[in-house]
Amino acid sequence: MEDKLVNILLVEDDNVDIMNVQRAFGKNNIQNPLFTAKNGIEALAMLRGTDGIQMIHPRPQIILLDLNMPQMNGIELLKEIRKDPELKSISVFVMTTSNDDRDRLEAYNLNVAGYILKPVSFEKFVSAVSILDSYWKLCEQP
Repeated sequence: MEDKLVNILLVEDDNVDIMNVQRAFGKNNIQNPLFTAKNGIEALAMLRGTDGIQMIHPRPQIILLDLNMPQMNGIELLKEIRKDPELKSISVFVMTTSNDDRDRLEAYNLNVAGYILKPVSFEKFVSAVSILDSYWKLCEQP
């Protein structure tokens, strides 16, 4: 069975974390195209093709989302995505350092597919990304 490659959008403002995701994709031989946005405003522009930014095509079916970002944080972005009929079906996985129960509850109330605490070690992070890869390969997308 051939795996379908879907576009993935990483919304993350920390360059080290971006590099870690890219390295973890490489270690797990994940071939999905990975696009990055530094905050929620940039992510929305990439998803909608606004503000002079070309829309990602085909639109990502998966978003890896940090919560703590400038300009528009992860929860604010999630609210925008969930109220947009064109975007609301995108699977969103929160990947954050926030272990705050309020953040977790608010994220799940906005229908995230998962809430993942960023591991301290790179090896654990590679393992977490491997599990995510297996998950999205098993899920049928519309």
